[in-house]
Amino acid sequence: MLKTGKQLRLRRLSLAGDDRHLLVPLDHSVSDGPIVPADKWDDLLRALVAGGADGIIVHKGRARSFAPDILKSCALVVHLSASTSCSADVHAKVLVSDVEEALTLGADAVSVHVNIGSDTEAQQLADLGAVARSCDAWGMPLIAMVYPRGPRIEDPRDPALLSHLANVAADLGADMVKTSVALPVERMAEVVANSPIPVLAAGGPPDGSDLVEYGTAVMAAGCRGLAIGRRIFSHPAPAALVSRLSAVVHGDGLSTDMRMTDYSTIVAGVA
Repeated sequence: MLKTGKQLRLRRLSLAGDDRHLLVPLDHSVSDGPIVPADKWDDLLRALVAGGADGIIVHKGRARSFAPDILKSCALVVHLSASTSCSADVHAKVLVSDVEEALTLGADAVSVHVNIGSDTEAQQLADLGAVARSCDAWGMPLIAMVYPRGPRIEDPRDPALLSHLANVAADLGADMVKTSVALPVERMAEVVANSPIPVLAAGGPPDGSDLVEYGTAVMAAGCRGLAIGRRIFSHPAPAALVSRLSAVVHGDGLSTDMRMTDYSTIVAGVA
């Protein structure tokens, strides 16, 4: 029964039923501050749903603040980790919620953030393992957001390092891993090939380069989906942008003459 519950929830994370995912993280309000004025949150959520986002990622308090009918065709992922930009160590993530609380909120999945290479890596790994155990007990999908961040990281775009991170997520019990994109971007295919679980490409090109082209490139490299927040919620027309990205993620196919190397430079600095 519990395995069936996890399978049902995983199915709700893919609107098209193709096991591909367009997720919009909105947890930035804890780490960095408000992403939109308080009275615009419902409008933003409706725009994301209208555009075809498969799921949104928010903290527990935010999940309580909007009307349930807004997410009529969009999954809810409750983020369990937090830190702020004011911290003495911005890479130190702590658990601020748990699986049981997420279940009471109607979550379809939970997510946990781990920074490999940080000074508090050990505790973050322990937290990921503990959450994974609860997820298995309750039939809850777990998305591990695992990044190479901290004083011990020399090249955060190294495909071998990112492959290591994906295996950390898988071995500690995650169902999906969200991580940075390798450079050159075609080498993201190595990360995907080495990962036992689906890989979601994090963020988007921060230099203003075309987000749809970025999404096309990483999907061509074999990623199972996109998890893009800031570039979507700060866009003047988020519904239209989400609709275009959804077509990339769930489209019938990618152009055969797609040259992924054309987009290697735009991936630099992706969060």
